[in-house]
Amino acid sequence: MKKRVSVFLLCLMCFMLTAACGKRDEDTTGQTVDVYYMSKDETHIQKEEYEMRSTDTAGQIQELLEVMAMPPESNEIKAVITSGFMILGAAQDGEQLVINLDERYRELDPSVEILTRAALVRTLTQIPGISYVSMQVREEPLTDRSGNPVGVMEAAMFIDNAGDEINSYERVKLKLYFADETGTELREINRTVVYNSNISMEKLVVEQLIDGPNAKDVYPTINPETKVNNVTVKDGTCYVNLNENFLTQTYNVTSEVTIYSIVNSLVELANINKVQISINGETDGTYRETIPFSTVFERNLEVIS
Repeated sequence: MKKRVSVFLLCLMCFMLTAACGKRDEDTTGQTVDVYYMSKDETHIQKEEYEMRSTDTAGQIQELLEVMAMPPESNEIKAVITSGFMILGAAQDGEQLVINLDERYRELDPSVEILTRAALVRTLTQIPGISYVSMQVREEPLTDRSGNPVGVMEAAMFIDNAGDEINSYERVKLKLYFADETGTELREINRTVVYNSNISMEKLVVEQLIDGPNAKDVYPTINPETKVNNVTVKDGTCYVNLNENFLTQTYNVTSEVTIYSIVNSLVELANINKVQISINGETDGTYRETIPFSTVFERNLEVIS
């Protein structure tokens, strides 16, 4: 096993030497990042803090790939880059990192493959200047189990709950509403998310809104410290229970924009017509002293830009 890992690392170092002419970023020596590993039972990924030594983009790519190939100290996790497949190359194209794999990658168990993919994307997009990752097999685009191209990936696409079965992961396109530059109107964006189907779509939508936008010309509407207590649906009405941090608005947006970013996003789901928002289960207060939480909200097209 040690010999096979050594051979792998030697090949990894050889191909990374071709990227030595990559641009240098600001000095990031000592930057702490999260390196993602696979759980021992291969049901989820776990992160471990790691302090990088390299100061340039190419060096950081090489360093993190090498770390992800080495057996971790803990017996409860294991490396995602194994002797089961080979990384043939990695090239930066703007903000995207293109990883080329050998054909053995297609032989990975589907659950292991998506965990490997999630770990690579989450780890490597922490490198300054790398926002996206795409993967190829012998320079052919990686496809999913249905034969569809996986495409360009970002960290926000992978939503996992530790302990849940990775086999239930699915890809979905959500229609979300965030603020425009004035903070007085909403703009629609489409976001593709890979998520664990043990998470309800309603909760997924709310969590994505809290995470904020990842597109240009749209802005957050909800305090990022907000926590989702629970989300339930009954007879077409979605009940969203948030914690008290929702009451503290950290962005320059109107009350209507915040409320209807949630409402308009949720009613895009086929099973929802109305939305009620509560704070720690209570609906007797108001949002910013203007909007009663006792209101059962419907879609509002007037606030959409």
